[in-house]
Amino acid sequence: MPQHPAPPAPPHPSETTDAAPDAAADRYARKAVVASAVGYGLEGFDLLILSFALSAVTAGLHLTSTQAGSLTTLTLIGCVAGGLLFGMLSDRLGRIRVLSWSIVLFAVFTGATALAQDFPQLAAFRFLAGMGIGGEFGIGMALAAEAFPSRKRARGTSYVGLGWQAGVLAAALVSAPVINAWGWRALFALGVVPALAAFLFRRTMREPAAFTAAAGRARPATAPLRSLVATPAARRATLGVLVLTSVQNFGYYGLMTWLPSYLSQQFGYSLTKSGAWTAVTVLGMACGILAFGHLADRIGRRPTFWLFQAGAVVTVLAYATLTTPVALLIGGAVMGAFVNGMTGGYGALIAELYPTHARATAQNVLFNLGRGVGGFAPLIVALVAGSFGFQKAIGLLAVLYVLDMAAMFLIPERKGAALD
Repeated sequence: MPQHPAPPAPPHPSETTDAAPDAAADRYARKAVVASAVGYGLEGFDLLILSFALSAVTAGLHLTSTQAGSLTTLTLIGCVAGGLLFGMLSDRLGRIRVLSWSIVLFAVFTGATALAQDFPQLAAFRFLAGMGIGGEFGIGMALAAEAFPSRKRARGTSYVGLGWQAGVLAAALVSAPVINAWGWRALFALGVVPALAAFLFRRTMREPAAFTAAAGRARPATAPLRSLVATPAARRATLGVLVLTSVQNFGYYGLMTWLPSYLSQQFGYSLTKSGAWTAVTVLGMACGILAFGHLADRIGRRPTFWLFQAGAVVTVLAYATLTTPVALLIGGAVMGAFVNGMTGGYGALIAELYPTHARATAQNVLFNLGRGVGGFAPLIVALVAGSFGFQKAIGLLAVLYVLDMAAMFLIPERKGAALD
């Protein structure tokens, strides 16, 4: 891009140069982050309100314990299917267009959940909402990575990661009051609102320059999904990222889904108090995500992942020794910063490992497969805790983060690399 003032016909607003990003590019990057963070925030809101509303839904629709327990699993299976479908569509048709589709699909069927009259309807709506959820992470991360200059790429994707925390925080704060005042159906009816946001973002944005440039070239011989395993280096990186996303999601769902129930049973926390614990923990996670993005841009992806993985091992083990409510609140925030701070780095890490024609596919497939593995965490952690006690369950999570550290050797360091 020329360094003199822009000619009368301005460049595409997503075009940037690392040396001197112009005002239009900065505005585009900010809008890309907002659009992506909104989508990712909807995921966090939806999955957590399901957790908070599950007992009310079970009573209202007379579900069996098996049916109630399957709802989160069905949502996560939908996430995997939607991640694959929308990721490939995004690499073929465009980030903005397909992100809008996924948000609308999510919004419609989250709202439809409020109208469900029996388990088959509820199961279908949760699966379809999950498909919409599955598309949002990878497309949003690819969009942010392509919109930000390379020296700020991890920061850009970490801002998207904050969207999830905002959605979870909103769910923690509003679930109990809404359920108590209007019932569980009102909580899911809120999911209709984001469809309007998706429409507005679609009208005010264009595709990032990296995507439009790739779209103008001849179609690559390697299909997007095939690109994940096309070479030995790609296979090693894909395996490494799968371990990272699986451990991160396992730890996240194990802690956020199971710990509120544990706190309620062990210390007599009510739903509201468990919501307060969730809110404090989520704020800690948000601080960790921000710190991760800045550190990854300064010292590199691999050192930052190792730092946070080691921190997760230490803080998870330390948490098992806490016994007072105040210590559990503060400890939850510190533990959350390390356990979930790594979410801020996946978007940049994966974006730098795969070419533009496969980037959203890679983001969606690898993260949602990890999310599928993580979906078993509440069951496994509860079984271990029930058989061997709380400290053994926490120890299991700590061991997984050691495995996470070893997986980083499979992934090359590509800090600041130009996107292919």
